[in-house]
Amino acid sequence: MTKQSTEKSLATLTNNALTRQHMPKDYSISLANYVRGGTDAFLLHPRGERRQSMTGFEEEYTDIIDYIVRITHKIWEEGNIGLIYDYYRHNSRVYDDFALQYGRDKIVADTITTISAFPDIRLYADEIVWAGDDQVGFYTSHRTVIMGHNTGFSRYGAPTGKKVHVWCIANCLSVENEIYEEWVLYNNSALMTQLGFDLFRKAREMKPMIDLSGLKDPRFGEPTRLPGQGKPAVLPSPASGEFDIEVFVRRAFHDVWNRRLLGTMNDYYVPDVRYHGATNRELYSVGMLRSFILSIMAMFPDLSMQIDHIYWMGNDQDGYLTSVRWSITGTHRGPGIYGEPTGKPIHMWGISQHHIRQGKIIEEWTLFNEFAVLQQLFA
Repeated sequence: MTKQSTEKSLATLTNNALTRQHMPKDYSISLANYVRGGTDAFLLHPRGERRQSMTGFEEEYTDIIDYIVRITHKIWEEGNIGLIYDYYRHNSRVYDDFALQYGRDKIVADTITTISAFPDIRLYADEIVWAGDDQVGFYTSHRTVIMGHNTGFSRYGAPTGKKVHVWCIANCLSVENEIYEEWVLYNNSALMTQLGFDLFRKAREMKPMIDLSGLKDPRFGEPTRLPGQGKPAVLPSPASGEFDIEVFVRRAFHDVWNRRLLGTMNDYYVPDVRYHGATNRELYSVGMLRSFILSIMAMFPDLSMQIDHIYWMGNDQDGYLTSVRWSITGTHRGPGIYGEPTGKPIHMWGISQHHIRQGKIIEEWTLFNEFAVLQQLFA
């Protein structure tokens, strides 16, 4: 990539924003249409002609799904870790469960550490929600199943020899063959539990990577769910009266989490919704999901949620796939699974993917930085 090209792509990101026109209206470019013919067909051999404009990307990639799946395979499973220098910008920003990692050298080092801890690691693409184009950048939400045996040292300690089976979500912004920004949750709480570690003990032992001294503490400030002594805001319905996927998702989060209208969950979820959550939670109905949400609210009674980023693909007939990055601030003032109230503020962030059909959520995948929350409370 030339200097002029890089400057142009950065200016594009600065001047343009992801809008509704950048959301795929169908699934012609999707993982479902990509995974055909077995591993040899879709990973080890070229896939033919390019199917969408990808200015600045290497010619071998036919579309953004192909790009994400292949570079993940090359780096993690083939062990070509040095390709990170080709596929990540030199000043890439990666936000993970613990903190902001800046620069691709840090990404290289962390990848080496993980593969060393799990030399037989396998990453299976489970879903990719995408939006954008080669002008504003490609936004991808890559849900992956990770498997491997812990036969090497990890950041958590000596090898245990145990097999892990966890899933993660990585939200990336890719511009001209390079990942510019990434938000990734590795479900570390599930990983550590499968390795045999006690999460509460580890939270006390491991120093938080986030700076909690106050100078860079993202937990500062009063949660803004309520304006003074006022009422929570009410988000309006679509003016047209027709189904609007963005309005639907924003209202679902706001009504349930900020307005505390848990009864409205029946308006947003099918009765037998399947929910896959952090620390490998598996819930199978609106009732179970409602109980889980109540348990979080009970521990952090002043919590306030906001949606930080959202995009989707699909249509009313075929359904929608969404990616929502969100964050929560609150204070640990109530009883629950995290132990006796500590009175400490927390900053929780997560990524949710939804499968929506006929105006309701039928399946949801949600990860959040659960172990990092424990560190904020007990470290």
